[in-house]
Amino acid sequence: MLENDLKFLEETFKQYYFDHFDLIHVPDRSKEREYGYKKFNSGMIRHMSLKTDKDLHLMLMTNVPSDVFCSNGYYSFPNLPMAEKDWKEADLIFDIDAKDLNLSCRKDHTCMKCVSCNEISLVQDTCPKCKSNKLDLVSLPCQNCISGVKKEVLNLVKILTSDLQIDDKNIRISFSGNEGFHVYVTNSSYNQLGSNERRDLIDYIKFQSAIPERFGFPKNNPSRTSFPDLGDPGWSGRVAKELFGSKSKRSKVITKVIADGKVAYQQKLEAMKDSIGVKIDSNVTSDIHRIFRLEGSLNSKSSLVKLVCEDIEKFNPYTEACLIDDQPVEISANSPIKFRLKNTNFGPYIDEKISVPKYAATYMICKGLAAVSNA
Repeated sequence: MLENDLKFLEETFKQYYFDHFDLIHVPDRSKEREYGYKKFNSGMIRHMSLKTDKDLHLMLMTNVPSDVFCSNGYYSFPNLPMAEKDWKEADLIFDIDAKDLNLSCRKDHTCMKCVSCNEISLVQDTCPKCKSNKLDLVSLPCQNCISGVKKEVLNLVKILTSDLQIDDKNIRISFSGNEGFHVYVTNSSYNQLGSNERRDLIDYIKFQSAIPERFGFPKNNPSRTSFPDLGDPGWSGRVAKELFGSKSKRSKVITKVIADGKVAYQQKLEAMKDSIGVKIDSNVTSDIHRIFRLEGSLNSKSSLVKLVCEDIEKFNPYTEACLIDDQPVEISANSPIKFRLKNTNFGPYIDEKISVPKYAATYMICKGLAAVSNA
């Protein structure tokens, strides 16, 4: 990152933290958690202990981090090296991101940046300037992406409450500050699960490793009555809805399933993980030592805020989580795709010197699609 851009982002982030201390708090059982942070153009600093909001605010103003993190795990000694922390338990956390949904709209708001020469262009096989194939994709998610992630989140919450009997008061949803949402489960018996048990839970939620015997196709002589009904609870009902579509089609579909055989039914079940399984990030949920972005902090990939969502269906991250001020900033912009923040459309820009509100400038600079203008 250029020195002018680095200085601009540090000043902007510092001003945000000064203006919005009210949004930034240490979580429950803070003394048992590990904290960490990153600075622009540097690596992670972790194994920190913060006990109060005052400690946290002092760290923010002293270090001006690009990103701030807090563990899902609880430890006897959170500031010691990992092998000496003495792990007690960990909140169950799920990460659902737009990039993992394979939505058709993504191609319309993704461009590429050449690693070799920094040329920015619409997506193609090679860099149009130097012909390199070392390319980074840059996406500016749209409302359709956010709607798709919200749908996955609501499906996940339904499974957590109905199948796993988790009280909804112990479930918290946060916008991640970039392309997705985090779902937290706290104060539940699932906190005690280790990584291996969490992987079993992941398989269940993603509908992985389903077998025909579990859904109506026994080893010998399958019958119509053995297949699930649309009104069945849990995955049986979800499979039935996906397989039959309606009660009236059930008999006809079962006839074909039996005729096609067990192997074909296994393939149908495996394919269903893409349509009815929840698209959570397995690595996030299984990691009992991960440190997660702190609620109320800025995401350096976008300059948007990680915020708790009281009503996810109404939540609009591109207005509610866009809290940088609107002071005009001169930038050199090269964003071949458009985006929308605070109900205002921006772009596309092709090597243009323009004046935009600071929130739009920081967003593009964080995405690597603009630089502070020297003129």
